[in-house]
Amino acid sequence: MDELISRISASVGIDADVAKKAVGMILGFLQKEGPADKINEMLSAMPDMQSLIDDAPEVGGGMFGGGVMGLGSALMGMGLGMGEISGVSKETIAFAKEKAGEGPVDDVIASIPGLSQFV
Repeated sequence: MDELISRISASVGIDADVAKKAVGMILGFLQKEGPADKINEMLSAMPDMQSLIDDAPEVGGGMFGGGVMGLGSALMGMGLGMGEISGVSKETIAFAKEKAGEGPVDDVIASIPGLSQFV
């Protein structure tokens, strides 16, 4: 977990606490929306990520409803801009692919409508 948060802080330029919340929200969204078997395979290869999910603010429907737009709205509500959201998302997915392999991660992304355009 620390490796990913350090990478995000360095490449995106955000505080580690904000990075932890954002990663937790993104992974929690994937856990809720993606196929359980693939998400479990992905998360099992990424130690300590469940604690980030458990500690992250919940992504509710909000003004933009659920789905990817709801996640984006929740991340913007934390003060992140689109560039920062994109950076956090891309670093998180790249890290997941390094740890779990491309197959399960690509399957999760493909299963969630609209997600592929953001990662």
